[in-house]
Amino acid sequence: MLITSRKVLNRIGKRVTHQRSLIMEIIRQGRGHLDADEIYRRAREKEPRLSLSTVYRTLQMMKKLNLVEELHFDDNHHHYEVKPSAEHHHLVCLGCGRVIEFNYPLSRYLKKRAPEAKDFDIVETEVRMTGYCAKCRRSLK
Repeated sequence: MLITSRKVLNRIGKRVTHQRSLIMEIIRQGRGHLDADEIYRRAREKEPRLSLSTVYRTLQMMKKLNLVEELHFDDNHHHYEVKPSAEHHHLVCLGCGRVIEFNYPLSRYLKKRAPEAKDFDIVETEVRMTGYCAKCRRSLK
């Protein structure tokens, strides 16, 4: 688990358990966008006694502590990634479900301009675009 995660858990009186560390490491190694079932499957390979409910509880706790981000790419699944240090956006393929991260200054522009018009304090933006990746476009032809 990252030192930052340890500090946050210790500060609020939560133990840094092997299971919590394992779940955070799996999210980090998976480079994000893993759903709870995939995190559970990967964690069980290393910790067979881990329960799915422990994974869900840990994910919710980490989300509340702002250590992971819960993403909603479709109606059926929540995906998780380590809270990014820099804002980024997502391209989601409607064919295979692949998620591609990208950076673009659009959100900085929106954050700067939208509050002026609406008297609103924006703290976070999320841009998600859907379409078809190159592989799925070829299979559609």
